[in-house]
Amino acid sequence: MIDFKDSQISIANQCSLLSISRSSAYYTPKQVKAKDLELMRVIDEQYLETPFYGSRSMRNHIRRLGWTINRKPIQRLMRLMGLQALYPKPRTTKPHPENKIYPYLLRGLTVDSPNQVWAADITYVPMSRGFMYLVAIMDWHSRKVLSFRVSNSLEADFCVEALEDAIRKYGCPAIFNTDQGSQFTSELFIKVLNDNHIQISMDGRGRFQDNIFIERLWWTVKYQYLYLRAFDDGKDLKQGLKKWFRFYNHQRPHQRLNDCTPDEVYYGLPHPFAKVA
Repeated sequence: MIDFKDSQISIANQCSLLSISRSSAYYTPKQVKAKDLELMRVIDEQYLETPFYGSRSMRNHIRRLGWTINRKPIQRLMRLMGLQALYPKPRTTKPHPENKIYPYLLRGLTVDSPNQVWAADITYVPMSRGFMYLVAIMDWHSRKVLSFRVSNSLEADFCVEALEDAIRKYGCPAIFNTDQGSQFTSELFIKVLNDNHIQISMDGRGRFQDNIFIERLWWTVKYQYLYLRAFDDGKDLKQGLKKWFRFYNHQRPHQRLNDCTPDEVYYGLPHPFAKVA
């Protein structure tokens, strides 16, 4: 949002208007070291299996793999990846007053139709040189991935783009469920939901089971696709994910869906193995 070529408004004034420090306007992210990228891959793989691991448990696991490492690098990398141990915790911190936390609306709810409940989540994606973040929006009933976006930062913009894209293509759900991440509690994201009269539901703090279907999606997309390939840049990753999600929606059957694909359930198509009269 900073225009360095603007001759009328100085950089200092632009930063003041945007409420950011001047030094941050000139900040260039440092390239992540190859050793850190390798370690982040190990952390990510283990986190998919044991999302209740905090930095201590993760450190102990990585030491057993032969690494000589203490807890601080693990903490730093888990923060960078947006990972934290998932288990019920006391509310030791309060959300920012501008970021309202909404109640969880899905407990005891029977979800039996498309567009009744949508859910969204963000995950870390390793690449050959660096990493990206992936957000996906899923229909709970059919498990269909309605929209996705990739980003090199955890700002809210790419989540808002994915949400607007899903609404544009498929209409609006009755309820939208997320975790309490800052991207989903941001003013921009909440405004899109409110403007479209969508009820807002948020997981309890540390309760990944509240959004279990999209957590299962991350396990599937990583072990069946992302970990089997190396992506050179964000464009390469986006094109690859577009093809894979098309396969996931159109061709990949789910046992929990009675061996139907997400598209077959979402659009109410006949069961592929139904007997012809």
